[in-house]
Amino acid sequence: MLSSFSSRIFLLPLAALLAAGPALAKDDAIGTAKRKQLIIVSFDGAHDNLLWEKSRAMAKRTGAHFTYFLSCTFLFPKDERAKYQAPHEKRGRSNVGFSQDKDETILRLGEIWLAKLEGHDIGSHACGHFDGGKWSAEDWKAEFAFFRDSLRNGWQNAGVGEREPADWQRFVSEDIKGFRAPYLSAGSGLVKALEAEGFTYDASLVTKGPAMPVASGEIARFGLPLVPEGASQRPVIAMDYNLYVRHSKGKEKPEKSAAFEESTLKAYRDAFAGQYDGERIPLQLGFHFVEMNAGAYWRALDRFLTETCGKADVACVSYAEALDILVKEKRAAGAAL
Repeated sequence: MLSSFSSRIFLLPLAALLAAGPALAKDDAIGTAKRKQLIIVSFDGAHDNLLWEKSRAMAKRTGAHFTYFLSCTFLFPKDERAKYQAPHEKRGRSNVGFSQDKDETILRLGEIWLAKLEGHDIGSHACGHFDGGKWSAEDWKAEFAFFRDSLRNGWQNAGVGEREPADWQRFVSEDIKGFRAPYLSAGSGLVKALEAEGFTYDASLVTKGPAMPVASGEIARFGLPLVPEGASQRPVIAMDYNLYVRHSKGKEKPEKSAAFEESTLKAYRDAFAGQYDGERIPLQLGFHFVEMNAGAYWRALDRFLTETCGKADVACVSYAEALDILVKEKRAAGAAL
């Protein structure tokens, strides 16, 4: 994870360093023989406490670090929903709901802290999972302010302020540097708000295939790639929900779970091989804290990371770690050139 010190160092020259991001993968000064193949796995929502435990266990077993994009309404019990009002929405409304009660919230706060201690990256997925495609910069700033305050005051709001970890306030203020927009719907006001709120990266784009991040102002922008999948090899966004819609039109078909798992795993393997044997552009895979089609996509992920993260010249890293690696690599290439 980027330290607050290193992220400040990288913030000012980021646009210059990443502006030619896609060309970096072809840069002879670095060469694929020296570049590690990065695999970046993230989870949107980050609410179900059992899936927090399951994902953390998967990470320990495979040696991976993940990014968890947290929706902040899950830090409030549903009987306190009136505390939240999204831009242009009725007070107390959330597209993803709220925590069931304070006990569930306390467990979730503990999972967030354990994940942070284990080297994972905690990012923002805003709060109520609304489409912000038409939001202004001020709208986004209001949403980010509520997100930050919700996390900062999480232990106190849950009635267990005495259990707040000693480093919690610094963590909330300095370590949460990444964002992914709900529905991957960013809009023109997002980047200015991200800059104003001290973020360093956004992971809301979609790219035709694996691509290096590009700079927009002071923000490094990552994109989930389209990858070929299935017998037809039609491209699909490398995210579990998109595969769920592709495979079963968004409805559970547990009887086909094993087949969906195999098709997904093959798509991941092929996308990885294309980069590992080629330009070694980072491979990004997105997931949710929902086990769709009876867990087909999580099982495929587990198998993929188990067989891949230990390979030579492979690093299964969070977005924060990937940004750190890529910026240092770009600096080294510039020095060599």
